[in-house]
This record gives sequence, structure tokens and C-alpha cells, in this order.
Amino acid sequence: MIPFERALPYDIMMKDVYVPSCPFCGEDNVLLPMRPGDLTLIRGGKKRLLVFPCCRNRVTVLDADQDYLLTDTNLRKG
Repeated sequence: MIPFERALPYDIMMKDVYVPSCPFCGEDNVLLPMRPGDLTLIRGGKKRLLVFPCCRNRVTVLDADQDYLLTDTNLRKG
């Protein structure tokens, strides 16, 4: 079962990866410092440190599917 408290929804628009809002500071439509090709590597088992550009908080991305990034940190209350 997917632990949704550690999942972060994302969107790809014009080869950029966005999250609807930052789970730490609440900033809307945050452009992530990763490309869609990075998601392929993450799906293949490679971990990726993700630093949010809005507030400099960081999480490690463990896995990804078509809609969510799975992180090592609880991002919302379960």
C-alpha cells in the first residue's frame, strides 16, 4: 500500500516538473529542479535529493509513478 502521507503529487508541463504546492511553506506551483528524464531514473531505483527552491527544505525521492513522488519524509498528516 502506498503511504500517502509521504507522497507528493506532481505535473509535467513543457518538460518541467511542478508540484501544485510546497508541503513546507505552501508556495503555489513550485518548479522543481528536475527534468522528466530524472523521473525515469527514479522509477528505475535511483534515489534523488530534492531541494525545494522556494524554502530550501529537502527530501529524498525514493520512487515515482505517473502522478506521485514517494519521499522519505512525512509531508502531510495521515
